[in-house]
Amino acid sequence: MSTPALREEKSAAPEKSNQNPANLSQLLESYGSLSPYIGADHAFYEHHLLYDRVIDPAVASAREQFEAFSRSIRDILAQRWVSTKKTYEQQNAKRVYYLSLEFLIGRSLANNVSNLLLDPAVQQAAEAKGLDWLGLIEQEPDAGLGNGGLGRLAACFLDSMAMMQIPATGYGLRYEYGMFRQTIANGWQQENPDNWLRDGDPWEVARHHEKVEVKLNCSFQLRAGNIETVRDRPSTLIGIPFDRPVVGYGGKTINTLRLWTAAAPDYFDFKEFGTGDFVGALSDTLEAESLTRVLYPDDSTTAGQGLRFLQEYFLVACSLADIIRRFKRYNTDWEKLPEKVAIQLNDTHPSMAVAELLRLLLDDAHLGWDQAWELTKKTLAYTNHTLLPEALEKWPVAWFDVLIPRHLEIIYEINRRLLDEVRVRFPGDNGRVERVSLVEEGERRKIRMANLAIVGSHSTNGVAAVHSRLLRTTTVKDLAEVFPDRFNNKTNGVTPRRWLLQANPALGQEITQAIGKEWVTDLSRLKELRRFAEDGGFREAFLASKRQAKQRFADWLQSTTGQIIDPGTLFDCHVKRIHEYKRQLLNALRIIVVYNRLRSNPELDVVPRTFIFAGKAAPAYRLAKLIIKFLNNLGATIDADPVVKGRLKVLFVPEYNVSLAERLIPASDVSNQISTAGYEASGTSNMKFMMNGALTVGTRDGATIEMAEEAGEENLFLFGLTVEQVVNSRSWYSPYWHYDHDAETREALDLIFSDHFSPDEPGIFAPLRETLLTMGDHYMHLADLKSYCEAHHQVGILYADPEAWAKKAILNVASSGKFSSDRTIAEYASDIWKVEPCPVI
Repeated sequence: MSTPALREEKSAAPEKSNQNPANLSQLLESYGSLSPYIGADHAFYEHHLLYDRVIDPAVASAREQFEAFSRSIRDILAQRWVSTKKTYEQQNAKRVYYLSLEFLIGRSLANNVSNLLLDPAVQQAAEAKGLDWLGLIEQEPDAGLGNGGLGRLAACFLDSMAMMQIPATGYGLRYEYGMFRQTIANGWQQENPDNWLRDGDPWEVARHHEKVEVKLNCSFQLRAGNIETVRDRPSTLIGIPFDRPVVGYGGKTINTLRLWTAAAPDYFDFKEFGTGDFVGALSDTLEAESLTRVLYPDDSTTAGQGLRFLQEYFLVACSLADIIRRFKRYNTDWEKLPEKVAIQLNDTHPSMAVAELLRLLLDDAHLGWDQAWELTKKTLAYTNHTLLPEALEKWPVAWFDVLIPRHLEIIYEINRRLLDEVRVRFPGDNGRVERVSLVEEGERRKIRMANLAIVGSHSTNGVAAVHSRLLRTTTVKDLAEVFPDRFNNKTNGVTPRRWLLQANPALGQEITQAIGKEWVTDLSRLKELRRFAEDGGFREAFLASKRQAKQRFADWLQSTTGQIIDPGTLFDCHVKRIHEYKRQLLNALRIIVVYNRLRSNPELDVVPRTFIFAGKAAPAYRLAKLIIKFLNNLGATIDADPVVKGRLKVLFVPEYNVSLAERLIPASDVSNQISTAGYEASGTSNMKFMMNGALTVGTRDGATIEMAEEAGEENLFLFGLTVEQVVNSRSWYSPYWHYDHDAETREALDLIFSDHFSPDEPGIFAPLRETLLTMGDHYMHLADLKSYCEAHHQVGILYADPEAWAKKAILNVASSGKFSSDRTIAEYASDIWKVEPCPVI
């Protein structure tokens, strides 16, 4: 892929014209340089300060400088953004619509500058104006639009689709507040409001004229401070779209992420307000504005679950209305819908799209059932992201009945026809009929949203080879046997632009000098690094880039949190959402084993390590929050013990987000990917660590299996039970056997239960005993502890030999090409969406 280059020479800026240059290079050249925007005279930068903020540029705050700078960059991409939309319309191209409740996009300023190939010019312009470029970047909060891997994957996919010139739009919700901002107090996670939109967002563009009406069969009222539903009194919500640019690398294509915010209809009951019933007059407005206020409402309450249900429908209803409106603008034949529209459902959250699209085709387009059903299936595709039964959403039938009863009628009809088909194909198999049903019977009947998504789409894909196999053979085995041709695998990937080129510039530069810059858009080219693993000069350059990243992270950590770590130690990292199956507790037990060894033998030769943890626990997940508390207490105890001081350090870094990951992952020496085998669908942090030269200590789970296939198992540290061993040992596994027969396991547990790590809070970690022993250790921490410790012992031996370590690390980088989101998107485009690139003219 060719990329436009900036002109190096400076020239006077001509007057702005109305021409529409064919590409970014011509756009920049039409101004002679970047000077009208952010260059020599800073006209547009100062224009935004003066006319947007009405402030003297000389006294602008850092936040105001960031906003003006960002808007100047948006000015540069604006014409190309318009040209992209215009080209799609003129070509009537088939488009991809990616529906996701999360888009963990991180910060946009540096990403957009990098993808527009403006880095040197922008930094020079900032310096010329006396601005701190890195300080400007720090003024931008991480967008609170996602939480973990699901949302980050969606963001990577948008990046790849734009780079590959695939006509695509992402659809999500514009949450006013993110999940929460995490702080730590006395070792405990504290949840604080993440009002990331408090100061506005310079990247988004409100499109009020493209608002959508969403009709519900009930309305809402405030009573005793609570919002309650009023059945059979229809109401309307308004979805207002806010568009954000998705800049493809090189600036050739700029796609759109469209986020919906909820509002009340444009009327106000003055009669009700005038009588003094202020609460009644405002209740509809309060209800509407609350809908998109928070990402992941507290699902430990019925009210929180109900809000989540309504969020999912609101996303689907707004997005499909927008998609159909766009389709009808250029097409009159409904049979062409699957030829022009491909809708991807990112997990079960948007699976109401099956019923909603069918409703639109039946009730608005007035098609017959058979035709509408075939069009629905051909248009929709579904990605499954979990094997955990509790993560496969099921919504009460009663909620459908109250809020969207027409959709319930449609789901019942889909189910009736499905069960009739199953009974004919599998006569007498009543168990199968019950398992594939869209309706789960019980005291409280529920709709199985995963089943609905599978039945109502033409493709269901898993996100790693082992995950896709288990999905077919275990999780939804019966449906896979009914629809075998619909199931396929698309192993996840991550964008190398953000996670290597931007996050790790030192390593990126070394790679470019060694093999050229083509790897940025074709990550498979990294395989050319294999021969450099034997090159002593490249190995030294690689180690130097790692030292630089570690020092940079240590400096940032001290300046922002006051915590001091030694960049000369091995950085041993475990950064993920806090969950029992991800086994942060197993890692803590391993650290205690090492700690006990040093206490027993202070002369033991151990590579000094800094153990770094980060991740958030769901507010209602008490055990996960206790694990965070334990990790912090463990760190405090080790810090206070002179026997291990300078040799072991445990650190929990709060508020794990994209920006923190961009700093920490390049600095990491070791990546812990230690989920119980068969529980991690894929993982994407494992790919980012590998791409940045960290060595993986992991179970044979998710995409780690494929990483080992690419790099060779000898270049990873694999340990523990396999998927089959986990399944086959369920009936007889007892954690007490390991407690009784392995001295180090017993000593580690006894140390916890003796309150060694909680002398001022006796008994606080008693729930860990219940989890690991009394309740049977469901995630098999103790079964894997011994082999996990041995794997890390081998890590220590290798790390003591820098040349050997560098060789394995380089081979990992060289083997990470498969795990580019570009490769994943190419497979989606070819196998599922049947969509071609549409170059922008």
